[in-house]
Amino acid sequence: MMKGNLVTFFTQQSRTFEGISLAKWIVEEARKLGVGGATLMTGQEGFGHDGRFHSDSYFDLEDQPLQVSMALTFKEYENLMVRLEESHICVFYTKSEIEFGFTSEH
Repeated sequence: MMKGNLVTFFTQQSRTFEGISLAKWIVEEARKLGVGGATLMTGQEGFGHDGRFHSDSYFDLEDQPLQVSMALTFKEYENLMVRLEESHICVFYTKSEIEFGFTSEH
């Protein structure tokens, strides 16, 4: 069992960084930093802090809500946040302290 943080980033398909979606960039940076896994999920609809509606409808696919979640050690969390700050990325996230591990040997 390990202790760390469950971190979830919320963005939209239309947000890009370095030519790819911001959500995919976050997943790739986490991988480069050695994080054990990350999950990129699409949302059906939602609204952001600006009150704008986002959905996965045929007419609004580029603004589809995206969410990236990962269980991180405290050090992995710190490293990822430093990387986001160095890249001048502003993205909404949530963080909860958690215990995590495997139920048996894998």
